[in-house]
Amino acid sequence: MDMPVITVPQADPGAAYRAHQPAIDAALQRALSSGWYILGAEGAAFEREFAEWLGLPRAVGCANGTDALMLVLRGLGIGPGMTVATVSHTAVATVAAIEMVGATPLLLDIDPDTYTMDPDELAAVLEDPPPGLPPIRAVIPVHLYGQACAMGPIMEACRAAGVFVIEDCAQAHGATIDGRVVGTMGDAAAFSLYPTKNLGALGDAGILACADPELADRIAAVRQYGWKHRYLSDSIGVNSRLDEVQAAVLRVRLPLLAAGNARRAAIADAYDAALAGSRILPPLRRAGAGHVFHQYVIRSDDRDEMAARLRALGVGSGIHYPVPVHLQGAYVGRTPVGPAGCAETEVASREVLSLPIFPELSDAQVETVCSALRIVAAD
Repeated sequence: MDMPVITVPQADPGAAYRAHQPAIDAALQRALSSGWYILGAEGAAFEREFAEWLGLPRAVGCANGTDALMLVLRGLGIGPGMTVATVSHTAVATVAAIEMVGATPLLLDIDPDTYTMDPDELAAVLEDPPPGLPPIRAVIPVHLYGQACAMGPIMEACRAAGVFVIEDCAQAHGATIDGRVVGTMGDAAAFSLYPTKNLGALGDAGILACADPELADRIAAVRQYGWKHRYLSDSIGVNSRLDEVQAAVLRVRLPLLAAGNARRAAIADAYDAALAGSRILPPLRRAGAGHVFHQYVIRSDDRDEMAARLRALGVGSGIHYPVPVHLQGAYVGRTPVGPAGCAETEVASREVLSLPIFPELSDAQVETVCSALRIVAAD
């Protein structure tokens, strides 16, 4: 039996390269010709440009988004004997970073409409922490699918409790909430620059940003063996450096981010229209938030059947995420969860489905998805 031909993939990182190939190739040649491939002029320039784009004084490049979170935690002094609260409905990288510094992750539930951290459960655990856990010293709210968390109540609860806030912005480059860009509200922010992100490299890359220059200096030292002077480690560090080739590519792509996000929003509007009046609800936009649609996520109690029908019509899809972190083999039974038991997270994991959405989708491909949605949603 022949497999259906996917004419609209759920993601296509190669399309982003092809769309801007001359500029990217020129940047690659510039980096390669320089003869300096790690922590050189390209990386320093990208750090300055990213910080300026974000509106913060400092940014520090690193090897990947997981390391960006880990480095922030290290810079803030988070480690063994401390708990960090985050969500279970996230890429496992968020939780892996917490364990990389020796801290204990506490996994909270989500708001079912936006898939982001439930601020009420967070406030409850900060006021009355679960027994038997080390003290909660930091919180990592995850801005998911391109939409910001409810940062107002989250920040209020964290400031009242005296805990650090580290924004996980891996899926939300350029998203806003209450007029502020994500990554500018907490004590620091971490961004993945993986190829499929709204701002992506051609391989692994990450960056973190903060308003405190001393914190940025500490993190910059930690990312390279604790060096402030070459070959002299003043503190215990790691090797997590952003290479010059990726930095050069990212310098090309950063000025294109706003247009790419606008294209994503236009595609999302088209999908909304295709789903209007059907049994399938489009993603909810949080009031006062600017969604950048890293993913366009619908949900259905017959998710797997829906995915199969879309595939038969040539449309790819994905699941972000099929198994909550607290139920995965590496974490089940040993990672504490909040009082809600991650109940909404477990329901969402059985129902969410991500449709194709990236700036390089052609109008014809978008119409293919819309036509497929109208067929599937009509049943």
